[in-house]
Amino acid sequence: MKRYWKYVKPYLPAFIIGPLLMIVEVVGEVILPKFMANIINVGAAQHNVPYIIGMGAAMVVTAFLMMAGGIGGAYFAAKAAISFASDLRSDVFDKVQKFSFSNLDQFSTGSLVTRLTNDITQVQNVINMALRMMLRAPGMLIGALFMAFMMNAQLALVVLVVIPILVLLIALVIRTAFPRFDYMQKKLDALNSTIQEMLTNVRVIKSFVRGEYEEGRFAKANEELKKSSLDAFKVVILNMPIMMLLMNATTLGIVWFGGKQILAGTMPVGDLTAFTTYIVQILMSLMMLAMVLLQSSRALASIHRITEVLDTQVNLTDEHCAFPEKTVDSGNVEFKDVTFRYYKENKEAVLSHVSFRAESGQTIGIIGGTGSGKTTLVQMIPRLYDVDQGEVLVDGVNVKDYSLKHLRDGVGMVLQKNVLFSGTIMENLMWGDANASKEALLEASKAAQADPFVSTFTDGYLTELGQGGVNVSGGQKQRLCIARALLKKPRILILDDSTSAVDTATEAKIRESFGSTLKDTTKIIIAQRITSVMEADQILVLDEGELVGMGSHEALLKECEPYQEIYYSQMDKEVSAS
Repeated sequence: MKRYWKYVKPYLPAFIIGPLLMIVEVVGEVILPKFMANIINVGAAQHNVPYIIGMGAAMVVTAFLMMAGGIGGAYFAAKAAISFASDLRSDVFDKVQKFSFSNLDQFSTGSLVTRLTNDITQVQNVINMALRMMLRAPGMLIGALFMAFMMNAQLALVVLVVIPILVLLIALVIRTAFPRFDYMQKKLDALNSTIQEMLTNVRVIKSFVRGEYEEGRFAKANEELKKSSLDAFKVVILNMPIMMLLMNATTLGIVWFGGKQILAGTMPVGDLTAFTTYIVQILMSLMMLAMVLLQSSRALASIHRITEVLDTQVNLTDEHCAFPEKTVDSGNVEFKDVTFRYYKENKEAVLSHVSFRAESGQTIGIIGGTGSGKTTLVQMIPRLYDVDQGEVLVDGVNVKDYSLKHLRDGVGMVLQKNVLFSGTIMENLMWGDANASKEALLEASKAAQADPFVSTFTDGYLTELGQGGVNVSGGQKQRLCIARALLKKPRILILDDSTSAVDTATEAKIRESFGSTLKDTTKIIIAQRITSVMEADQILVLDEGELVGMGSHEALLKECEPYQEIYYSQMDKEVSAS
């Protein structure tokens, strides 16, 4: 738990003041029954009105002090808990931002969302509750016990019989509850993942008329969460009635034995009233502690899940980079005997002994069947993954020797799955360069053939895009993503099948614009259509993770059988279509 001290330290005054102010409330709760007993024993018994008024005034002042202490304690407890959670959430989010792709593969999106929201909220709630109860409950327990023994030690012994039973019950409940709460949070992960996937792909679900199937998936995840939640809360539900039964039984016992002492004349009536209140306070303080400990068991499950994220070893860092200040200058790329596996225990490699070189300003085409390793190959360049064997060089320097920022600043990448964010078209494009001028933005947009359709929108570049760019077509989305990458003015540009939704004429214009706008930039184009890479300076042909052909279109058409198969199959389709 030492690691969490950093979230306490900045708000240490609030962590201290909150519980101390709650002590004011505790002192008031302990002395009020004594005041009441004095009113009954002295004021009422002796018909002393001034005494009753004096004690009543003392009770009113005490009540106001208790209110001030309670409000102040609640405020500082909330401030400490919310600030703790806010800083922790920021650190967890920052850690997730640093994750490599392989790190992200360890957690589902739904699980990370749950940990950043629900789990941290659970911790926040427990801290808030603990700060309000950590001194109040023990203080009330000790104070009420002291006052009870001071009044009637013989009668107070009844409570000492009940306390061990309650403590044993609390320990049993916590031991049972912890694993159940942990399991419940995992089921919440599963439900969040299901919801996130369904909402992200709702258009696909509707187009395939799979609504009923998804409803079934959701119902199953929801039912599992319900069962795990009920299983966890059964313990809590059972705990409260048993404790109330013990508390009521103890109160009845006190009244019974205390009543006998009153009849015998050994105990004043006012003392029994106060004594009963103290017994209730003792038992209530134990119930408070039980609730704090129960919620803590749930929070511990959440802390464990949060710690998993914070303790995840980020396997792509700048820790061992030899040239942290070096930037990408020319854009030369070289692969030397590169082998890669997504999971190290896998015997089969996704890429196997791949070697090639791309000179600055060249256009490199990559083609191959589905699952041949094309996307994985280009992800090695900006270090989205690290090689298992061999090395990737940029400008003659191993990519591991660059800082991630400088390396990725030099690489523009349009991913296979185009992603746009909520906001205007201009805001999305300026991801490429936050300080870009309007002229540079228009130039990049025109080069990507995005300007013609953006100009038709009423608000032009100030048009608001829905989440994920839902209000533009697939081809428009691709062109905006290309424009965003061009605005970055990268030394290496990677297009991962990023013109698949664009017609061939528009695609040709985009490629043509590269000749002027990206003359000195190394361009690596992954494509399914062979016409997209035919004019490349060099074409790489991948098959099941191996480089089976490399050269110009003409050379490959003569010598590379897999390339021939792709070429003739696509040409035959075009002839058939015409």
